[in-house]
Amino acid sequence: MSRKISAVIATAAVSAMLLAACGSGGGSEDPTDGGSGDTGATNEGPVTLTITTNAITGGKNAAEADWFETWVIPQFEAAMEADGRDVTVEFEPQGVDDEDYKTKISLDLQSGGGADIIGMDGIWVGEFAEAGYIMPLSDVGGDAVDSWEGWDQISDAVQNALSFAGDRYGIPQGADGRVLYYNKELFAQAGLPQDWQPTSWDDVLEAARALKAIDGVVPLQINAGTAMGEATTMQGLLPLLVGTGAQVYQDDKWLGGTEQLGAVLDLYRTIYVDEGLGDPILQEEAAGRDNSFAQFAAGEIGILLESDYLWRSVINPAEGVGTAPMANRDDIVGYTLIPSMEPGSGVNGQDFVSMSGGTGRVLNPNSENPELAWELLAFMHSADAFESRVAGTISITPRADVNATVLAGEPMLTFVSDEVLPITAYRPGLAAYPQVSVALQEATGAIVGGTSVEDALAAYSDAVAGIVGEENVNNG
Repeated sequence: MSRKISAVIATAAVSAMLLAACGSGGGSEDPTDGGSGDTGATNEGPVTLTITTNAITGGKNAAEADWFETWVIPQFEAAMEADGRDVTVEFEPQGVDDEDYKTKISLDLQSGGGADIIGMDGIWVGEFAEAGYIMPLSDVGGDAVDSWEGWDQISDAVQNALSFAGDRYGIPQGADGRVLYYNKELFAQAGLPQDWQPTSWDDVLEAARALKAIDGVVPLQINAGTAMGEATTMQGLLPLLVGTGAQVYQDDKWLGGTEQLGAVLDLYRTIYVDEGLGDPILQEEAAGRDNSFAQFAAGEIGILLESDYLWRSVINPAEGVGTAPMANRDDIVGYTLIPSMEPGSGVNGQDFVSMSGGTGRVLNPNSENPELAWELLAFMHSADAFESRVAGTISITPRADVNATVLAGEPMLTFVSDEVLPITAYRPGLAAYPQVSVALQEATGAIVGGTSVEDALAAYSDAVAGIVGEENVNNG
């Protein structure tokens, strides 16, 4: 694998919040081992903890950077002071291209340096773990990790965003999910139900066929081709693939030209070639995804597979928020779970499926104060911390208890939190994934362009073998 991996109030109330955040384990160290000191008032000396993530005030991810400076640092330092410990927290901001940030933190970790807590995209976790740059949380932070109260509030599926090979490497800091959106006015015209919930791909196709009778309407839009990039993989192929029971990386093998992938490509062919239920030209346009947003907002697309981003940031009618606002969004836009190919055929025998992305934060195994760093990490992911982070915004957090509060009055996002996140899946956090993703995009693009399923499967299988080696591909 490549080694370059492409004003403080010290009150008892704050201290109690810290202890609740960290759980019964406490994260203390024995001061005789040269650690950071115990959790009592016998601190041996001042300790400095550092946090880094790709955020900077006035620039990239500014809200997160501001939160560190105005809430996390003063609140944690106050809690430590109330507990008799002299702890300073320093935020090391970054505001660069994601790949440049990834390179920086990989070099820091490789050289034995880096911040105590590091922000990381979940898609990088497996890559960093395999390189030995990061370790499972409990191996770094100690026994307090597994007894943290927060795990009971974060579903196993969401924990997978920062997990690898069955171990937790970090804590997720956000969550999203993919659903099927549909236009209720168009459904009414087509004689379809307003409370639609398909239970199979055939149900989706039947609805699309009914919508085809309406002039000027694209019945069904599922992203395809390379022009839409990763949106094709995450908002198109992968949600369908997990509905067949397969994943792109499973049992230490990469997906090859399997029967399950063939079923997905055959569905694409049905939609875009055989039955004309989708617009193939849209998939070729450089601005195809944005154009699909605009068309859906204009009532020109009947069914659209997308993430909750569409609801929050695209068709949101709030002034200055949505890029394609729909004044009547809450009345005419429906949303529903993505069905598996047929009931029970999805991963883990699921009837319904989804895909999610996510970022989070990991502990640096090079930390001189790993158990104290865990206390800070747990504090940053407490209920109080998340509530402060999302104040004034509309955002799904990984914690069910926080979502129950902050999403009150937001039925769509509550739906994602309650119904979608517990069944979601994630991309593999391995170095080869971006190239495999492009190969999958090329396969869907070939299908939309008229290539047969057999030829597209063969070309994909050859491509993925060239990326990861034939011995690492499952063509069964």
